[in-house]
Amino acid sequence: MRIEEEIKLDFCDVLIRPKRSEAASRKAIELVRTFRCPHAGLDLTCMPVIAANMSTTGTMDMARAMRREHMLVSLHKHYPLSDLADFFIEERDKAAACFYTLGITDEDKAKLKEFSKHVKLDKICVDVANGYSKYFVDKVKRLREFFPNTILMAGNVVTGDMVQELILAGADIVKIGIGSGSVCTTRLKTGVGYPQLSAVIECADAAHGLGGLICADGGCTTPADIAKAFGGGADLVMLGGMLAGTNECEGRINLEPGRNGFEFFGMSSKQAQIKFNGGVKDYCAAEGKTVVVKAKGPVQDVLRDIKGGLRSTCAYVGAAGLKDLSKCTTFVKVARTHNTVFGE
Repeated sequence: MRIEEEIKLDFCDVLIRPKRSEAASRKAIELVRTFRCPHAGLDLTCMPVIAANMSTTGTMDMARAMRREHMLVSLHKHYPLSDLADFFIEERDKAAACFYTLGITDEDKAKLKEFSKHVKLDKICVDVANGYSKYFVDKVKRLREFFPNTILMAGNVVTGDMVQELILAGADIVKIGIGSGSVCTTRLKTGVGYPQLSAVIECADAAHGLGGLICADGGCTTPADIAKAFGGGADLVMLGGMLAGTNECEGRINLEPGRNGFEFFGMSSKQAQIKFNGGVKDYCAAEGKTVVVKAKGPVQDVLRDIKGGLRSTCAYVGAAGLKDLSKCTTFVKVARTHNTVFGE
């Protein structure tokens, strides 16, 4: 047993200090970025916000909407093979904004193998709750061998050593976050986790030294949190809860006459395990919860708010765009016991 004495930070523990800016208008702030993916040898050009590969948010309707904003979606892995093939073939422009998502089971492997016979994939996300196993690293290596020219995102982890191992194994992008999602209960069930802002800062440093990229996954509840993730060095940010409840999500329910809502649940929750795996295995604990989110309307409204917030952040700190934001960011620690800014 050992204890790390250094205090680690979440998004709510800091603010961003303003600096002199020469931006004439927030309209001039550039939110689209181009990244070079080191193993695939491909450029990824987008506004680097991704809808999470949860069954409620990682939908084809979400992909159509996100594509219009130059954003991305990691499709959930539970679509039938025929539906995925139809979407990728018939709506190629929308599918260009999508990561094909899989886990590490034999069924996932067989499905991907069959799918790749019909569709040439340029983006794959291999997603597990615990990215620290040798088995997972070996799966990433084999995927890279089978798809040498495909952008590969893998996770989740929260420490620099594991980020480097996954990049060396073939990942172009590593997903960062354990227990930070709004419907994830891993920290409550296991005691395992890492404050998300510190995880982003440390993992970005590890990844960028090898030419790799990171995607901050979880913990963002406001546009300010997204700005802090980018300011901390995240290349991409993945969102679940902030997009939940929009028209493009699955899981619509009637709350009462005239009012709609959406179920939103973690992919390790009891509900997800029952829906997709026949129940929680007797040697496992459910590490997620189910909540009901009031209907928010079109996701475009949420995305407009996010884009406006990011433009303002850049303007406040003198960044010409997202590409420069981390270079211009100075975080100020906030005494949380006296913090009324965040409603605490």
